Amino acid sequence: MTNYILKRLGQGLLTVFLTVSTVFILIRLAPGDPAVSYAGPLATNEQLARVREQFGLDRPVLEQYWIFLQQLFTGNLGTSYSFQAPAMQVVAERMPYTLTLATASILLTAVVAIPLGVWMSRRPDTGKELGVNVLTIAGQSMPDFWTGIMLLTGFAVLIPIFPASGFATWGGLVLPTITIAILQIALISRMVRREMTANFAAPYLTVARSRGVKNSVLTWRYAMANSAIPVFTALGTRFAAMLNGVVVVEVVFAWPGVGSLIVRALETRDYPLIQATVLLTALLAVAVQLVIDLAYPLLDPRVRLGKAATA
Repeated sequence: MTNYILKRLGQGLLTVFLTVSTVFILIRLAPGDPAVSYAGPLATNEQLARVREQFGLDRPVLEQYWIFLQQLFTGNLGTSYSFQAPAMQVVAERMPYTLTLATASILLTAVVAIPLGVWMSRRPDTGKELGVNVLTIAGQSMPDFWTGIMLLTGFAVLIPIFPASGFATWGGLVLPTITIAILQIALISRMVRREMTANFAAPYLTVARSRGVKNSVLTWRYAMANSAIPVFTALGTRFAAMLNGVVVVEVVFAWPGVGSLIVRALETRDYPLIQATVLLTALLAVAVQLVIDLAYPLLDPRVRLGKAATA
């Protein structure tokens, strides 16, 4: 067990290191000059030179990378150009908002998608199942920005039930949560339906059914138990993806999370802020993946970490 956790941690930290290193290189290869963003388009060459010297941008890229690695292992990724504050501190202040939004969205997804998928699997090839299936395909096809704008127009402008932006009250959480959850519900419910349908057709359930086992027991104790790992994995993967910043939704609803922060950082070419955002979100995503892996034996006793570790 300990070896398994250490191995997963090692793999996760290596993934984080490669991710932040790749981002470090890519943002410096991209066109644009952070000094111009900071000093303004009317700045003189002397002013731009002073800004580059102040931020260390006048040094060779390899030297900048070496400094970045030293900062990485101390947890200090420098000072944000835009906020004039430690970049990690700026990101850490925004992260609770994204965590709140992601948690609310994934909980709503699980509460709706799992029963919906089970319901569809119990009514294959019926008119009701076809109707719901069409709705899930529509939900899967709608982009987040369009869904968000429609909800914003309907329930914040025409019928002003919820706030249009920000997180001043808990009501502000409703519309962005629903916007994110619609797509996730469509994806997860269709996956639950597929997994449950496959389990219902399995021989072990045919035998159990022939012995008079109740449908509710067949559904939840047998079929759902065998579908738990892929469903749990999908929910965890979607949650980890949300931690990387649900950028479009945060921008539409002016949500003060890391998604809107990364947009601002990219616009101003704020290198320390971009790197800190990527580092923190990558670490959280790795932590979520580790929790998912460790939960497998609880969901299915047939899974043994020792075997998984040697696989």
